[in-house]
Amino acid sequence: MDPVIEGIRRDLLECADPKARESFQHFFKEEIRCYGVKVPVVNRIAQKYWKDISGWEKREIFLLCEKLFESAFTEEAFIVSNWIPRMKDRLEPADFSVFARWIGTYISNWATCDSFCNHTMGDFIDTFPEFTGELKHWTQSENRWMRRAAAVSLIVPAKHGRFLKISLEIADLLLLDGDPMVQKGYGWLLKEASRQHQKPVFDFVVNRRAVMPRTALRYAIELMPRDMRSEAMRKGIE
Repeated sequence: MDPVIEGIRRDLLECADPKARESFQHFFKEEIRCYGVKVPVVNRIAQKYWKDISGWEKREIFLLCEKLFESAFTEEAFIVSNWIPRMKDRLEPADFSVFARWIGTYISNWATCDSFCNHTMGDFIDTFPEFTGELKHWTQSENRWMRRAAAVSLIVPAKHGRFLKISLEIADLLLLDGDPMVQKGYGWLLKEASRQHQKPVFDFVVNRRAVMPRTALRYAIELMPRDMRSEAMRKGIE
């Protein structure tokens, strides 16, 4: 076993808490694999080993990340999500296919999806906006986590006012998706976009409220004033 992987797993096992593991499972409908280590502790472990590998070639770091993903342990996936954003200035277009493969192959719950996509994919799209069209293709995937990733990859840029047009397009493509995890994902994207583009997001929701799943709608309007939320929730076809 790679000594870095061995050290990470040893540290995770030493910090594992059976009660935390049981509590963590309550946040998921699907069975997950986890040690029971709290996120701040996982981040400290990630930082500890990043000091050892930060000077490695990117390909070597990616191979190490894939080994962590392969374990299917949530905390090991969190370590990947901690490391890759530290390489923001080393990203290049060819990395998109690597990240897409990781999402499609290894992501198996909302926590690993969001922790990876919010920052790794958010950073990538900020750097290479020409790939936003690829996110639209993800909305048609049979993999629920790829579809959620299409939305949550834009969360951080949307929060800062970027990519409104593509965010609305992705929300439209996912509008009638029957999966609650996908509904929550694009609803969250709309909510973050509304921070700086309240009126366009409000209009988007009102124009689709007759068919938009209530789960997504409630997420989307969460930050809006009460009168706007009431109007958006009003039933009836215009």
